[in-house]
Amino acid sequence: MIQIMARKTYSPEFRRQAVDLYRSTPGATLRGIAGDLGISRHTLQVWVQALDPDTTATTPTTSSGAAPGWSASGAPAPRRPGAAGAELAVLRARVAALETENATLATERDILRQAAKYFAGETRW
Repeated sequence: MIQIMARKTYSPEFRRQAVDLYRSTPGATLRGIAGDLGISRHTLQVWVQALDPDTTATTPTTSSGAAPGWSASGAPAPRRPGAAGAELAVLRARVAALETENATLATERDILRQAAKYFAGETRW
């Protein structure tokens, strides 16, 4: 039996956020980020290369293992002359990653609140 999968269309904003999340997550892999987002590894790789064709599909890190523009402790790295554009891109990627995490945490919190209300209503004696 052959299954035909529907082609999904993703918004440019989603694509940009996915690439930003990949770039801003230290130690992230294409497979890991793609799996979290529900897309294929190859799709994410194509998006990464399309948004910045000069980079390879490896995770950008410094020798300390931190993302560019960030120290291993998570604090911003000292500024270098002429690196304002790169720093801005890193900061935007970090903001996008934090906004995604914030939305996930808010959803989880709301689910737990609803579950607590449900179970509290069942225990009336």
